[in-house]
Amino acid sequence: MEKWREVFSYDIGGERPLLFSCLSTPSLVFFSHSSLSFLSCLLSTSLGLSLGDKIKIGRSQPCNPRTCETKASLDRFKASLSNLNMVLRNGTKVFDSWEKPPLPVYTQFYFFNVTNPEEILQGEIPILQEVGPYTYRELRNKANIQFGENGTTISAVSNKAYVFERNQSVGDSNVDLIRTINIPLLTVVELAQLPLLKEIIEAIIKTYQQKLFVTHTVHELLWGYKDEILSLIHIFRPDISPNFGLFYEKNGTNDGDYVFLTGEDNYLNFTKIVEWNGKTSLDWWTTDECNMINGTDGDSFHPLITKDEVLYVFPSDFCRSVHITFSGFETVEGLPAFRYNVPAEILANTSENAGFCIPEGNCMGSGVLNVSICKNGVPIIMSFPHFYQADEKFVSAIKGMRPNKEEHETFVDINPLTGVILRAAKRFQINIYVKKVDGIVETGNIRTMVFPVMYLNESVLIDKETASRLKSVTNTTLIVTNIPYIIMALGVFFGLIFTWLACRGQGSMEEGDRMAPLVFEAFLVGLEFLDISHRR
Repeated sequence: MEKWREVFSYDIGGERPLLFSCLSTPSLVFFSHSSLSFLSCLLSTSLGLSLGDKIKIGRSQPCNPRTCETKASLDRFKASLSNLNMVLRNGTKVFDSWEKPPLPVYTQFYFFNVTNPEEILQGEIPILQEVGPYTYRELRNKANIQFGENGTTISAVSNKAYVFERNQSVGDSNVDLIRTINIPLLTVVELAQLPLLKEIIEAIIKTYQQKLFVTHTVHELLWGYKDEILSLIHIFRPDISPNFGLFYEKNGTNDGDYVFLTGEDNYLNFTKIVEWNGKTSLDWWTTDECNMINGTDGDSFHPLITKDEVLYVFPSDFCRSVHITFSGFETVEGLPAFRYNVPAEILANTSENAGFCIPEGNCMGSGVLNVSICKNGVPIIMSFPHFYQADEKFVSAIKGMRPNKEEHETFVDINPLTGVILRAAKRFQINIYVKKVDGIVETGNIRTMVFPVMYLNESVLIDKETASRLKSVTNTTLIVTNIPYIIMALGVFFGLIFTWLACRGQGSMEEGDRMAPLVFEAFLVGLEFLDISHRR
């Protein structure tokens, strides 16, 4: 047995101690990942290979052809694995795709046209007609990019612009008219509850005699129009804009300053948000947990996702973090995907969500979220389209609501190996809280309700060309991940032959001597690949 102990004490060329130099590494802990690092140390020393991102082919002493061929193979396989190196580093394809997303994103806007305004003022149920889609292509890019000192963080703003796509829309956004609730009026009515402004606002409302329902073009409702009442209120409250639009000042702008993790320290941290607008948490809600900023911005996810994972996203327009959960397997353009969706519990009326009730303790029910606190006081209530997953009371209060999973669910299909989004649809609805207000005749005898205004479907789908390129990367990676097991199996196989030869006697031992380095090297090559795969 002394002959074979030498194998663990000297490298394959018999030129320098091997075992003891690797034992001297402080990270050696058996039955852990460091055990693989130790055995890979033996391999790297014997073959002249480093465990870093680059492979050191050269050695001070010449290597035999078999060893050099092994090193060259490792070089090629490590290069293949580097294609999956999901870290934000300047000059890489991953960084370029993050900075300027290559896939087209489309947003479809659907409006609810009011068909019985007079009857609503008399206390009858609103009858709404869905009109849409009005489709816009989103132009996205990251700007003002700066890396942190150690490369683990990166700051940026996410610019977004919208371009109208007439051929994918039901009409012309500059021409088509929509009758809807007068949101500026209701915003001012909310301000009338403040003692210092009550008399002024009531006088303004009476002077202009605005109605509860107004008609504007789709373009005006989305991107803004000048409102008479808001213009006057602006004199007393400069923080209130004289213009109103559901997406006013959100075309060609950004939603704030972000600081992301690059994934340099841990692939699980890839593009996670650590700061938004200079804050590590929100301050709108009533509990620390509800104010947490969790996950990514929804444009990307870390690689090597498992279906048991709960993923977190912070959509700033929703004013809170949400989690998504695995719901099934999908195939998109020939690529495997995990489907994640937003579970009903996100907007459920539960104790876990009590911190989202504003004012504190004023929970409206399941399926809706009062976001007026983060929308400059505008009484906006968020929900999923057609009150999907909401309490029945919200659905039955409006004629024209037809919630269904296929059209109104928010989901994302993610390739689990790379974390790349293959298909996604973010869908939410903007509603207004309305009620009769004493002293404001414009509110008539309207019922207290959550009144739908519009909803959107923001979607993305990977194209065939991009899917083909991604397939080549994932297929190569899948092959690479199986190679260590094949090599180790060969090592075990040759080891059994070697053991059999050793048992035959001294004559066969000489033949075993020649095979020992091959057995040892094959086994450790497999361990090296396992080490690479584990760290990737």
